[in-house]
Formats: sequence, structure tokens, C-alpha cells
Amino acid sequence: MIMLVITLVAAIPVLHRIGSELLEGNWSTDLIAGVSIVTGIVTGQYVVAMVIIVMITGGGILESYAVRRASSALSALAERLPTIAHRVNGKGHEDVALDQVKVGDRLLILPHEVSPSDGIVRHGQSRMDESFLTGEPYEVKKAPGVEVISGARNGEGLIEIEVLRLPEDSRFARIMAVMKESKLRRPRIRRLADQLGAWYSPVALVIAAIAGWWAYDWQRFLAVVVVATPCPLLISIPVALIGTISRAAKAGIVIRDPAILEEIPNVRTFVFDKTGTLTRGRPQLVAVFPFGGVGEDEALAQMASLERYSKHPLASPILNEAERKQLVMLDADEVSEKAGQGLTARMAGAEFAVIGRKQFRGEEKLPELPPGHLECLLLRDSKLAAVFQFFDAPRQDTRLFLDHLGARHRGKRTVLLTGDQAAAAHQLAAQVGIGEVLSGQSPEQKVKFIRAANEDGPTLYVGDGINDGPALAAATVGVAFGGGSNVTGQAASAVVLEPSLGKIDELLHMGIRLRRIALESTLGGLGLSTLGMILAAMGYLPPLYGALLQEAIDVASVLNALRTSLGDDRVDYDLG
Repeated sequence: MIMLVITLVAAIPVLHRIGSELLEGNWSTDLIAGVSIVTGIVTGQYVVAMVIIVMITGGGILESYAVRRASSALSALAERLPTIAHRVNGKGHEDVALDQVKVGDRLLILPHEVSPSDGIVRHGQSRMDESFLTGEPYEVKKAPGVEVISGARNGEGLIEIEVLRLPEDSRFARIMAVMKESKLRRPRIRRLADQLGAWYSPVALVIAAIAGWWAYDWQRFLAVVVVATPCPLLISIPVALIGTISRAAKAGIVIRDPAILEEIPNVRTFVFDKTGTLTRGRPQLVAVFPFGGVGEDEALAQMASLERYSKHPLASPILNEAERKQLVMLDADEVSEKAGQGLTARMAGAEFAVIGRKQFRGEEKLPELPPGHLECLLLRDSKLAAVFQFFDAPRQDTRLFLDHLGARHRGKRTVLLTGDQAAAAHQLAAQVGIGEVLSGQSPEQKVKFIRAANEDGPTLYVGDGINDGPALAAATVGVAFGGGSNVTGQAASAVVLEPSLGKIDELLHMGIRLRRIALESTLGGLGLSTLGMILAAMGYLPPLYGALLQEAIDVASVLNALRTSLGDDRVDYDLG
């Protein structure tokens, strides 16, 4: 009698939850557990009923542990971020909460402390450990002008940084947002588990009913439903998913839509933007052609004096070259940079302007622009003063990576889809081995192409600019490089925080590995459960032993799913 009371007290909460799910139309595998508990109580098999109750309760505990284990990298990251920052003021520094830190603030990072925000070093030198974020097993030297990422641990030096991004907008914060984002999106691979449960439960009950009727024995019925109770079995898929998301975050890949992890193994069409994706995105100044008696260094100094007020991509290589030559800058007045009109300013009593070749109306013959090169012109008082040419080289591993897509990832179609001019696009395509090129494409045209390609199967698109946002959203798998633009990052289903084609390869391998392990856990567990049901139906497995066998199968399935948070998915193609 005491055992019955104890069993009923333990069973009521479990049966209430299962009944609620059943009323909502959810025919999960927990239904079999409910039938097992009720049958055990009715037939007086209280020990068996208690074992099932423990299995269900233990399954919830195991799920919680599995999620914590799979998410250990994110948990460790969360523990690293400091709660205060040392803000520099007129009297020295003060300790402030992170939500009081603003862009432009100067912060002190003491020896062995963790950087609370992304910033750039203004004073001091040190070395910082960024391995927890970048995976690189060495410390990075920090000196004035070098960027610092939040979450990096300082070495023995004292440095002062200028805040570039608020703590909540930093790279660290983007990584920490992975789990919250992923919980809001339910991928199809999880629904596959629901579908398996939907047919598995009725089949198991039918087998149990036939076995009980054939043997005319409720014990036989109970034995079958007990061994068919895979309570934590189907959580192996979300456990595997969370493990993969955690691994990706640690590798610097933010998975915004977990559904792509199911689609990745099916992608056969790979589409790439050009600048900043297949190229380095850092044009180098390769030639200066002075005109009108102006010296090369003089023209470079004048150009750099203007470009330090500009955010144009070509400003950086000009400033770097002027700094390398230690040229003296001029002070500019009345600086203006209007879209489509170039950069203008007044310096040293003259009017200067930076324009493109199409805007030039002078009589001078411009030097030939080699294929794949970029160009800008410097005018002084409306007369040509110099022509500057640049080249944005392909990434070192671009060709190897593209070859690898076909050899290892069964890629059938690689496309260069860019807004750049045809000559530059085709020159790059020939250099890296892409046969299909669409140049001069507007964002609308890119979307049209991606949607057409989707008709033939899943597509993967990689881009890094604001104009890539619509295409990233239209692709089956949209991967943004760098996440420098909110538009690009929000449109993408994954963001690679440090632009690298090797990271794309890591993401592809993660998706393939996730599917393999999830199927191993789910189908393997269901197969073993089915074998157990057959043995129980034949009378070779008593109810208690069936319950213990099923628990072992469940534990093995979940532990196998945890493998997604382990291992190595780094690039496996040779850079030579």
C-alpha cells in the first residue's frame, strides 16, 4: 500500500504533463511512458512504474546537463566579461558599469584584466591573449593604433584604449547573442524528430497490444511499452544542434538561423560577391602618375591630406603610403564628400577634388587601367594633378578553396555575382577559377539571380557589404563576412566575424557533421529500441530489464549527440 501511494505521488505530475501534451495534439514518445506508468500501477508492477518515472525525470536532468555541456564555451565566455571598466577622466580614472561606457571613451586595461569593449590602443604596449575568441594559440602584440577586441585578456602591460563600439555592440556581445537568437528559431531538423515520434509511438503501442493479446498477458504488453519508452532519445537532435552552435561561436561564426545547419549538406550552388569576399578587401596603392609638373610625393601628400577626411575604401592605402613615407599633411578647409560628386576641399589656397575616371572632363590622356585595378584622380583647381591606381588582390587561398568545394563538398556550380565592372570581375574569375560571372549587378538583380538558383536546390551566398543584404536574405544559406554592417548582419543566416574562406569551410563541415551525428543518435536509438520491443514481444525481456535497457539506449544516444561540441572542423585543404 505504501509503495502504491509513493508511486501515485510521483506519477501524478508526470501524467499531468503527458496528458496536457496529448490534449494539445502532441503525440510524442512520452505518451508511451504514460501508458507504461499506468499499466505498471494497474498490474501492481510499482517498481517498473517507478523506473519509468525516474527515466522521464532523469531525461529532463540529462537534457539540462547536455545543454550546459554543449554550451560550455558560451558559458565560459560569459564568465570572462568584466562588470566594470576603468574610464579615464581629468583626475586619473574611475570605475564605471559597462552600460555607462560610450563610444569615444578612454579606458584603462590593467595587467591581466579582460578588455570590456572593442577599441583601439592609444597609449601603452602589451600583449593580449585572444585565443578564446579567435582560436589562435598565441598572444597578439598591442601598440598604439592596433585594435583590441572585447573578451581578450591583457598581458603584463598597461594600455589605454579608445572605445570603438559599445560593449553590447562588440564582437563579444555578438557571440553571446548566439544562444538567444537560436532559441527563437526552430529548424526543420527538430521537426523531423517530432515526425519520427509521431509514427513511432502508435507503432510501438500496436506492437505492445498485439504481443499482450497473443500471449494473453498484461506483463508482455508492459514489457513492450517499457522498452519502447525513449524519453530523452529525441532530445539528441537539439543537443547536437546546440553543440554545433556553441562550437561555431567559439570559432567566430555566429549562427543566427540554426535551420541552415540542416541545409548546408545539400548545398550545391555557391555564389560569391567579389570585393572583400574573394579578394582581401584591402586595396593596395600600386602606381602614382603625376601631371602638370607635380612631384609624386607632393601629389601623394595632397591626396592623403584630403583622404584622411574620407571613409572611402581607397583612403586607407593612400594614408598608409603617406605615413610610410612620412609625408607632411596639409590642413584642409571646407571639406565635402557628396555621393557621386567625389571629395572636395580647399587647401593651401587651392581647390582640390578627388574623382573617378568617368567624371573627368579634362584633355589629358589618362594612363591605361590594367584589368582588375581600381583608380581615382586628383584635381587641383580643376586641372589633373595625379592619377592613383590600386589593386585588391585575391585572398591567398581563394582558388584552393573553390577547388575544394567541388572535390569535398560536391559543389556543382560556383558563381561570381558582383556589382563591379565586367573587366575586373572576369579578370578575377580567370585568376581564381570561376567560370560563371555576372558583373554590374544591382542588389535587385542579385536577388533575382539567387531566387532563380534556389529553384534548382539550396544555395549559399557569401558577401560583406550593405548591398549584399537582400541577396543574403534570399539565399538558402546567407553568410556575411565581418558583420561590419547591421543591415548585412541582420540579413545573413550566419556571420563570420573574421573574414576568412577557411571559416566558410569550417561552417560547411559543421553542418555535415551535425547531420551525421544527429542521424546516428536518432535512428540508431530508435533501431535499438525496436529490437528491444521485438525481444519483449517474444517474452525474452521482462518489464524491469526492458526499462533498464531503454535507459541505457537513451543515455548512449544523448552522449553521442554531445560529440558535436567536440572535435575539429578547421579547414582541411592545403595552402601549400
